[in-house]
Amino acid sequence: MDEQKRIKVIVPIPMDEAGVAARAEQLPADFVRAGFKPEFVAVPWGAALGDSYHDTMLMDWTVFQAGITAEEEGYAGVLIDTVSDSGMRALRSRLNIPVVGPGEASFAAAMMLGKKFTVLTMWPEWFPLYEKTLTEYGWWERVASLRSIETRPDVTELLAGKEEVIFEKLIDEATAAMEEDGADVIVLGSTTMHQSAKYLDDNLPIPVLNPGQVAYKFLETLLELGLTHSKKAFPAPEVPKDEDIRKGWY
Repeated sequence: MDEQKRIKVIVPIPMDEAGVAARAEQLPADFVRAGFKPEFVAVPWGAALGDSYHDTMLMDWTVFQAGITAEEEGYAGVLIDTVSDSGMRALRSRLNIPVVGPGEASFAAAMMLGKKFTVLTMWPEWFPLYEKTLTEYGWWERVASLRSIETRPDVTELLAGKEEVIFEKLIDEATAAMEEDGADVIVLGSTTMHQSAKYLDDNLPIPVLNPGQVAYKFLETLLELGLTHSKKAFPAPEVPKDEDIRKGWY
């Protein structure tokens, strides 16, 4: 039997084992292709909610710290467990193994499945995360809207116990995105919303993308094809600072 390809999935918020396990549920065993092994690892310090430019900087830095050793640890690829794609481009610069972010992967998939997509998220405090990446990727012309249900998220407990209320709010906003904004695809704005994906997909007439799953499957495909990011696009540093970066752990 071929050795399993281990994938380091970096959770951008520090949390206990129960919190990490809740996030790992987005990739159930029967969803993972044979020969692959995703391993969820939370950053040991950093942001709390991703609700500010303060937290955005911390997520970029701590995800980068957590991913910098992935190649030497024997991982075949890195998956970033946040639609903000925190630290993704910096890790691509430092690593040769593929690094995938749910934002870029799910937005690209949405553009293949429709003409205009809406990012549907928990609260407007997360809008700057999408504004940053969509501007960097140059994809605004394909965005119908950013919408939220104005509900403070729980990045550890996720949606457990709140499904009845949260799911209906999401349906209402997704319907408005279709009818008022012209959206023909919905992208969930956070991997923490994965518990709502099936319900929304079953109850809406347009595709609903679960970003963590889309990104994970894209990473599996890259590895099967033997592809990784272009080092012309993401050149390696002439003078790496790995030891200094590692000293930043707390």
